[in-house]
Amino acid sequence: MKSGLSLIALALAVAIPSVAYAEDAADKAKAEKAEDITPQVHTTRLSGTFGGQKIGYAATIGETIIKNKDGVPEVAVVTTAYVKEPRDPNRPITFLFNGGPGSGTVWLMMGAFGPKRVAIPGTGVDDGAPPYPLVDNPDALLDVTDVVFIDPPGTGFSHLIGKADPKDYYGVTQDAKLVAQVIRLWLNDNGRWNSPKFLGGESYGTTRSAAVANELMNDTYNDVGLNGIILISTVLDFAAGADTPGNELSYITNLPSMATTALYHGKATAASPEAFAEEARQWAIGPYASALLKGQKLQGEERAAIRRDLARFTGLSETYLENADLRVTPSRFYKELLRDRGLTVGRLDSRYTGKDYDSAGEEPDNDPSFYGIDASYTAAINSWSRDTLGFKTDREYQSISGIGGQWDWRIGGRDTNAYLNVAPYIGQALRENSGLRVFVGQGYYDFATPFFAAEYALSRTGIPQDRIAYKYYGAGHMMYIRDEDRHKLSQDIRAFIRAR
Repeated sequence: MKSGLSLIALALAVAIPSVAYAEDAADKAKAEKAEDITPQVHTTRLSGTFGGQKIGYAATIGETIIKNKDGVPEVAVVTTAYVKEPRDPNRPITFLFNGGPGSGTVWLMMGAFGPKRVAIPGTGVDDGAPPYPLVDNPDALLDVTDVVFIDPPGTGFSHLIGKADPKDYYGVTQDAKLVAQVIRLWLNDNGRWNSPKFLGGESYGTTRSAAVANELMNDTYNDVGLNGIILISTVLDFAAGADTPGNELSYITNLPSMATTALYHGKATAASPEAFAEEARQWAIGPYASALLKGQKLQGEERAAIRRDLARFTGLSETYLENADLRVTPSRFYKELLRDRGLTVGRLDSRYTGKDYDSAGEEPDNDPSFYGIDASYTAAINSWSRDTLGFKTDREYQSISGIGGQWDWRIGGRDTNAYLNVAPYIGQALRENSGLRVFVGQGYYDFATPFFAAEYALSRTGIPQDRIAYKYYGAGHMMYIRDEDRHKLSQDIRAFIRAR
C-alpha cells in the first residue's frame, strides 16, 4: 500500500509541472497570436445633405489596437469616423462618446449626430416593434465638423484582449487615459494635429469629457489643445444627485426637474416650463435649502409654509410630503406623481409614462423612458455598422454593458474620494486655455442628470463663467429623440463650433 501511494505521489509530482508548462505554453501562444492582430478597418464612401449642404464623406469603422508596455495587445477600440471629402486638415474635428459607464455611442450616433438616425416617436410613446426606419439625418454635423465616435472598451464592439486586466481600463482615470491615447493616435494617423478640436459626450460621457480634457490638456507637456467641450445631459459633481440619507443637496438640485415634470403632466400650473423652472430654482436655493438645513428644528408655521410651496412645485399632496419629511427622492416621485392615474413617469425622460404591475408600490417596476426606445437603437446600430459599413464580428454590440459594476470611481486622496467631482478639471482647462469654451445642453425632463445639478456643478469657485453657454430643451436625457429638440440641439452646437 505504501509503495502504491509513493507511485501516486510521484505521478502527481511529475504531472503538476507538466500542466503548468502546458498552461504557460498556451498563454505564450495566445500572446504571440495577439501580437499578430490585424485591426479591422472598413471605409465606405457616401453622401448626404447636412445643414442644407450636399456633402460627400468617408465613413470609416475600424479598430485601434492598444498595447501594453511590453508590446502585447490588450484592447481593441472601435471608432466610427465621418470625414468630409475631399479631406481638409483645417476643418474642425469633433470626438464624441456616450456614457454609462458602459454605454456605447449608439445613442448619439443613431439618434443625434450620425448621417443616419433611427426614426421613432419623440412624444413619450414607446418605439413598438421592428422594423424601425433608418432615415437621412440632416441634423448631422458634417457641414461644420468631421466627427469621430469612440466606443471605449466594454462598450459597443470594443473589448479587452487576452489577459488584459479590467482594472487597468475600467475607471474614471484609466478610461480617460485610454480615450486620450485613442484620440492622439487618430490625430497621428489622419494628419489632424493642427485642426480645431472639439470633445464631447452625453451623461457619464460628460464626466469622461472632463477627465479626457484633463489628460489631453493638463496632465502632460504633450498637450492636445481643445477649442470646445460639448456637455450633453451633464453630470460632473456626483454629490449633487446622490440620493443618500443625510445629503440634502440632491433634494435641492432635483426640485426644478420635479416642477417641470409636474407642470408637463398637469399637476402644477405656470405660464411656461422655462418660467416655472426659474421660479423653482430660486425657491430651491433659497427657502427650501434653508429649511432643509434646519433639519428637525423646522417646525410650526415655517414648516407649514415650506410644505405648501413644495406641494405647489411638485404636484404631490401635503400629506405625502409631510410623511416624507419634506424630502422626496426621484424614485418615489416617479411612482407618486401619477399614482391616481395608475401611471409612473420616466427617469431618463419624465414625459414618458408606464404602467406597473400594480399601483401600490413605492418605486416603479422599470423606466418607461428607457424600455420605450432601446430596441430601436439596438437594431439601428447593428444594421448600420454591420450591413452598411461592413464591420464583421461575432461580438454583440454592447449598447449598455455591465462594466459599471467594476468601475474605479477614485480620482484622488481620501477626501476627494468621498464622492466624484470632475468639474475642477473643466475649471483648470478654462483657466489655462483662453480659447476654450464649454457648451452645456440640458433637458427639462431629465432626472438622470438634472439641469439644476449641472448648473450647480459648473458655478463653483475656480470655473470661469464667461465661456460657458447653457441651452435647454423640452425633452429629457436624450432630448434629441424629440424632433424639435434634435434640430435645436444641432443648430446650437453648429453655432458653438462656428464661433470658435
